[in-house]
Amino acid sequence: MIIRRFKNEDSVELSEVIAKTLRTTNSKDYSPEFIEKEILFFTPKKLIERATWVHFYVVCEDEKIIGCGGIGAYWGKEDESSLFTIFVLPEYQGKGIGRKIIETLEQDEYFLRAKRIEIPASITAVEFYKKMGYRYKNGVDTVDDEQLYRLEKFR
Repeated sequence: MIIRRFKNEDSVELSEVIAKTLRTTNSKDYSPEFIEKEILFFTPKKLIERATWVHFYVVCEDEKIIGCGGIGAYWGKEDESSLFTIFVLPEYQGKGIGRKIIETLEQDEYFLRAKRIEIPASITAVEFYKKMGYRYKNGVDTVDDEQLYRLEKFR
């Protein structure tokens, strides 16, 4: 298993990885309509666009992409960053890959320069992020209007 920076030629395969993960893992917490709407944010074109403002990483086993994650500035701020687009294929979940993605993101320059890191967490992943040391932003432990929890970590 290797973790490397995203390349534009990864976009089609990665889009499929994200769609499969949303449809399989997140389907227990979200409606099919919600999931299909979310998938539209992760088309190959939108992933390439995202990689222009986020340090985006992919996890590969042999030549197959099995997960991803990104980190970028929080609304352009120098001292705050956000984690984005963290997914692991369902058949690879529970094997420490998500932890490796977070550890990689937490070694990135966007993390290292930040005093505060925020993550918009799905209902499905909130407990995982809490295990990684992220806490509810301002103590708010309910989902927002985007059906996400807002978690944060201070350095």
